Amino acid sequence: MSRAAGGGIVGSVTDRRIDALDVLRGLAIMGTLGTNIWIFTSPAGPAGVLGALEQPGTAETLLRFLTNGKFLALLTLLFGVGLELQYRSARRRGARWPGWYLWRAALLLAEGLLHYLLIFEFDVLMGYAVTSVVVAYLIGRSDRVVRAWITVQVVVVTAGIAVLTAALLTVEDTAAGGTGAPGTLFTEGSYADQVAARIESFALYRLEAVIIVPTGIALFLLGSQLMRAGVFEDSARGAALRTRLMVLGFGVGAPLNLLTSFAGDAWFLVDRYLLPPLVALGLLALVTAVVQRMSGTPGPLRRGVRGVGRTALSCYVLQNLVASVLCYGWGLGLAARLESLRPWWTVAAWAGICTLFTVLAALWLRRFERGPLELLWQWAYRAPQRVRSGPGRTPEPGPERETAAR
Repeated sequence: MSRAAGGGIVGSVTDRRIDALDVLRGLAIMGTLGTNIWIFTSPAGPAGVLGALEQPGTAETLLRFLTNGKFLALLTLLFGVGLELQYRSARRRGARWPGWYLWRAALLLAEGLLHYLLIFEFDVLMGYAVTSVVVAYLIGRSDRVVRAWITVQVVVVTAGIAVLTAALLTVEDTAAGGTGAPGTLFTEGSYADQVAARIESFALYRLEAVIIVPTGIALFLLGSQLMRAGVFEDSARGAALRTRLMVLGFGVGAPLNLLTSFAGDAWFLVDRYLLPPLVALGLLALVTAVVQRMSGTPGPLRRGVRGVGRTALSCYVLQNLVASVLCYGWGLGLAARLESLRPWWTVAAWAGICTLFTVLAALWLRRFERGPLELLWQWAYRAPQRVRSGPGRTPEPGPERETAAR
C-alpha cells in the first residue's frame, strides 16, 4: 500500500473503499427520503414543518427518530470524503487547486437552485455548494488548521442551537398553545402556485442554511480527516477507528437523540442538527465494516443500494419529484386522502419510492456508467474546458472514478 498526497491509503484497498462509499451513498439517499417523506405526506407540506403544525404520536416519533438528520449528516460527511478524493486526484495530476473545482461548485449551486424552485423547498445542494467552496480552500492546509476550523464551527453551531433552544423552551412555557390550521397550498394549490410560493418565501426556506453551512464545513472537513485517518482501511488501524466511531454514534449519540425526539418541539434543533452527526459517524463506521467483511459476488440488496449510490444525484431528485406527484394536490393528492392512515402509509410510500428508484438505477446502469443527471452534469462540467482547450488539444481530465462522491 502507498500513501497519497494529502494522506490516506491508495492502492490495494481502493476497490473495497469505493464499494463502501457507493453503499454508504445509496443508504444516505434512501435515508434522506426517510426524513423528507414525513414532509411530503403531511397535508400541510413544508409549511407544516416551519409552523410546527403537527404533533406526531409515539409510533411516528419513533419512526422519525430512525432517520431524522442522521442520513443528511452522513451524506454531508460523504461529500467531504469526495472532496478529499478530488483534491488527491488534482495533486496527483499536478493540476491547480481548487481550479476547476470551483466550476463544480457553481454547477452544484445551479442544480440546487433549480431543485428548490421546481421540486422541493428543503434542498440541501445549494448549501453544499457554498460549503464546498469554503472547504476547497481549507482542505490542503495543515491538520492543525483544519482541526481548528472544525472546532470553531462545532462551538459556533452548538452555542447557537443552545441559545435558540433556550428561547424556544421559554416560548413553549409561556405560549397559550395552538398554531392555527394549516393552509391548503399543498393540498389544493397548483404546481405553479407552489413554484410561486417558493420564489416568494425564498429567504424563509433558506434560513436553514444558517445552520447547514457551518455544520457542513465541520462535517466536510471531518469526512476528509477520517479518510486520511484510515477509516476506510481494511487494517487494524481502520478497525480501531471504526470501533471508536460506533461507540460514539450508538453508545452516546443515539440514546441522547432518542430522548430529544420525545422532548417536544422546542428541542427540534438539537434533535435534527446537533446529535444526528454523532449517529452518522457510527453509521459510516458500521456500514464500512460490514461491507469489508463481505466477500464474493454482491447479493441483490447490496447491488441495489450500490446502484443508488452510483446514481445518487438522479435518485435524490427523482425521489422528491415522485413524492410530490404522489402527495400534492396537483398530483394524486394522497397526503390529504390518506392522512388518517399515517404513519403507516408514509412508511409504505417511502418503501415504494425507494424500490422504484433502486430498480430504475439498476436498469440504467446496465447500459451507462453514470446516472442520467450525472451524465448531464459531467457534460456541463467539461463544456468550458473543451472550449478553452480548443481544437486538437485535450481538456483537463475530469474527476476520476474514485471521486464520484456525489
